[in-house]
Amino acid sequence: MPELNIPPAPAIDGARHLHSGKVRDLYELEAGPYAGELLMVASDRISAFDFVLDTTIPDKGEILTRMSLWWFEQLEDIVSHHVISTDVPEQVKGRAVVCRRLAMFPVECVARGYLTGSGLLDYQASAPHHAVCGVHLPAGLVDGSRLPEAIFTPATKAELGDHDENVSYQDVAHQIGDDAAAELRRLTLAVYHRADEIARGAGLILADTKLEFGVRRDDLGVNATVLADEVLTPDSSRFWSLADWAPGQSQPSYDKQIVRNWLLSPESGWDKASGAAPPPLPAEIVERTRARYVEAYERLTGHTF
Repeated sequence: MPELNIPPAPAIDGARHLHSGKVRDLYELEAGPYAGELLMVASDRISAFDFVLDTTIPDKGEILTRMSLWWFEQLEDIVSHHVISTDVPEQVKGRAVVCRRLAMFPVECVARGYLTGSGLLDYQASAPHHAVCGVHLPAGLVDGSRLPEAIFTPATKAELGDHDENVSYQDVAHQIGDDAAAELRRLTLAVYHRADEIARGAGLILADTKLEFGVRRDDLGVNATVLADEVLTPDSSRFWSLADWAPGQSQPSYDKQIVRNWLLSPESGWDKASGAAPPPLPAEIVERTRARYVEAYERLTGHTF
């Protein structure tokens, strides 16, 4: 497992640090109207190839937070979300939310409308039967092919620094029960279809996305499934240009692909197989990556950052 090198989370008055991931820091609020609830803070950290880089991307945390909040609003008629308030401590204003405590499902809920990434690798490795997470697909698909219909391709949640592992729907049903698995599949695909429709209106394609859900008891004491974490940002989703889409090759995407490409280039001098941490990013790569995130936000939401 690579050394993630996550910096210490900053101290926040009235909040107790619980956990830090590659991008987000999680706290428990200790006082005020939301005491006992969670404060989720999006940092400007960026990860690649299972390393958290020493270089940060300015404004990334705020862009991710704004985009998630916008998407939660677009999806409210499909599924409730975990955000309670954006009234957060001044030092994290704009890049943090107060959210409900949930019992999280131990499943990464992935929807794919196009074949790429780990889905493409599964498809190629399962020839001649051609399946992704146990879902059979037609022969002859290539990188970037649109699938006959969007599919639910779940993954197990890996320990920090490890890779999530694609699993079948049956594996999920065995782990969390048939009813819960069916609900996660239904909601994941409903979110994907709504988001892809909105993205197309902005001249973008939503190739795939990863969602997380949890459970809370509603006012009637009934367990309700809730959309959590971030949603439909460039960190959790692949957005492509609709006008430039060309199956049979890697598609330029609105995410950190610029960073990955530079790290793999001779210019970086980094050997991915060495186990050594990647080098700092040059200023030009930082600015291009920031611009890509801003463009994704502005095109999708219609708001100026």
